[in-house]
Amino acid sequence: MKRLFISFLALLAIGVVRGQKPLPVYLDETKSLDQRIEDALRRMTLDEKIRIIHAQSKFSAAGIPRLGFPDLWTDDGPHGVRPDVLWDEWEQAGQTNDSCVAFPALTCLAATWNPQMARLYGESLGEEALYRGKDVILGPGVNINRTPLNGRNFEYMGEDPYLASRMVVPYVQGLQSKGIAACVKHYALNNDEEYRHQVNVILSDRALHEIYLPAFKAAVQEGGAWSIMGAYNLYKDQHNCHNDIMLNQILKRDWKFDGVVISDWGGAHDTEEAIRNGLDLEMGTWTDGLTMGKTNAYDAYHLAEAYKQLIRQGRFTTRELDEKVRRLLRLYFRTTMNRQRPAGFLCSESHYEAALKIAQEGIVLLKNEQGILPIQPCKKILVVGENAIKMMTVGGGSSSLKVQKEILPLDGLKALVSSRWPSCQVDFVRGYVGDTVQSYNGVTVGRSLYDLRSAEELRQEAVEKAKDADYVIVFGGLNKSDHQDSEGHDRKDYQMPYAQNALVEALAAANPHVVFVNISGNASELPWIDRVPALVQGWFIGSESGEALASVLLGDVNPSGKLPYTWYTHLEQCGAHALNTYPGTWREGHQIIDEEYKEDIFVGYRWTDRLKKQSPLFPFGYGLSYTTFNLSNLRADRQEMSKEGRITFTIDVTNTGTRAGAETVQLYISDTQSSLPRPVKELKGFQKVYLQPGETQAVSITIDSSALSFYDDKAHAWVAEPGEFVATVSNSSSVTKKTPKLKFKLM
Repeated sequence: MKRLFISFLALLAIGVVRGQKPLPVYLDETKSLDQRIEDALRRMTLDEKIRIIHAQSKFSAAGIPRLGFPDLWTDDGPHGVRPDVLWDEWEQAGQTNDSCVAFPALTCLAATWNPQMARLYGESLGEEALYRGKDVILGPGVNINRTPLNGRNFEYMGEDPYLASRMVVPYVQGLQSKGIAACVKHYALNNDEEYRHQVNVILSDRALHEIYLPAFKAAVQEGGAWSIMGAYNLYKDQHNCHNDIMLNQILKRDWKFDGVVISDWGGAHDTEEAIRNGLDLEMGTWTDGLTMGKTNAYDAYHLAEAYKQLIRQGRFTTRELDEKVRRLLRLYFRTTMNRQRPAGFLCSESHYEAALKIAQEGIVLLKNEQGILPIQPCKKILVVGENAIKMMTVGGGSSSLKVQKEILPLDGLKALVSSRWPSCQVDFVRGYVGDTVQSYNGVTVGRSLYDLRSAEELRQEAVEKAKDADYVIVFGGLNKSDHQDSEGHDRKDYQMPYAQNALVEALAAANPHVVFVNISGNASELPWIDRVPALVQGWFIGSESGEALASVLLGDVNPSGKLPYTWYTHLEQCGAHALNTYPGTWREGHQIIDEEYKEDIFVGYRWTDRLKKQSPLFPFGYGLSYTTFNLSNLRADRQEMSKEGRITFTIDVTNTGTRAGAETVQLYISDTQSSLPRPVKELKGFQKVYLQPGETQAVSITIDSSALSFYDDKAHAWVAEPGEFVATVSNSSSVTKKTPKLKFKLM
């Protein structure tokens, strides 16, 4: 209502009331968007142009009151709408109506391998943002999982550019269908958190275009993203928030991006580079050069008073400024000035249902020896582990949320077990102590986590109670603390923290029915995996985490998630670590770290496929079910295709078990002979299919020559070379002699 009132006052101020004189072009919705933008631009003063290209508060940019343009409000995502903070501080504003539904972290969304879930995610988040008065949600994130030590991997969509591309497009479309701009981040090469402002990435053009850019490109060209967030790191010695190659050349010239480039908070460093190199909206600048900015120092931003003075001194014309303003005006017309935006909903039943559905589809069953899962009727279940009672919506950096509710794993399991088997006892012991912080950014974590007992005392208590339990369910893994799954810091090693390995070893020796539920956004080394019969990847799955996990553990939901990254047995199986290129080298005499991506295009399974004698613990795309599937009768509609043509592969998928379930058919393409080195195979198509017991469906996946192409550094172009290719259809990136394969030719 406030925004409509501002617009009405503007109409009155310029004498525009129906029956008096025609609407100004910028307010006339019958005119083209470009006409409206140019008309508004002509009416703006220099001061008005400058005021809208930088922040006016922690999360807002000024509108144009004289012309009826409301302020533009951003907020952190991508897993829920962040609680409101004070105007000029990071502390919470103390409101009572800014809670939200927490949706699963994007690693879980990617693990669904289901673009329909991504669309549902975007639409639901958009409705929450509408109710909260937001215009731009800072997400989704699509940086590639290059190393499992990156603290922010949980915010991204895995290691594969094709999977991330197919999942980000419907997310963006769903969010923007509600009139809320997606701000796809962090563009690009944001693969480290430690020293993220100082890392200068060195890599080939081929790796840049084949691995690290495709998801951003898809978000722009297919998803139609209205804004992009620049990354903190450098590329070719320029910060990515004002980088000529990344922003001017690739994003705006080559991809025809017509939206707004927004700096990450504090990501702008130089006024003239910000003017020339593609930054449109500057946010969060630390204007005194220290770790905290000056109070209310928004006029001191690089694109504020300093820019205005350069124009007045004649060092710059308004050419660059007008282009930035055009982009901001286009964003305003798409969001704040869009009278067709629907109503929003906050914490609605439909949003909780969406969060639950996405979580259930993303949970991955990694090991299930002797069919220990789902849990059968029993007398006693022992739950062990801090992660069973710890809120995971709180902490981790900018994705931290203030939820209306979060069902914790222990509570969700107790509720479902008591309703199913009233005589079954569910007991809990702590097992380990990891993080006893009681609040983050003003949000408290509910129950107290303090425990002063030693690791040995906690372990002995768990072992004694495990001896007479029918099942021991350990909720462990990582959390949202520094140096774990958290913004601002990377993990220090690949180990499971807080002496959890010793705990699991002891429990496995005391009870043969141990189920480990790994709560994390990253993989870890699991030295006890051969002694634990069941392993579930539980992610950070938001408000409905307890209900979702319980429904899978007890079999109400048949798990169908697939890993969106390779789970390495040990860290040296990862190319970035095998070649000792992470975390880079400090440049002599400078506060810059040069990090060379020597593994080039061979990231994740593209690297492990080359390790002939070493298999990862779990391959990319892997995930089990409570039923079984068979893939057979692979065929193609043709054996040859032209560069302008298409080819469709079809395979029969049969549910050979006794339960309904879903399988994800994955198409990998291999180039048998190429002028440049290529991966053994690459994901180029997938489809999730739901089948009843005994049911068979034919699943078809169509590709064109782009699926056969590589990026030629010398030609600076995508190239599809004629020759023989092999199509492999599997349910993971792991391939055996029995895996269906088919040869075909590109003419």
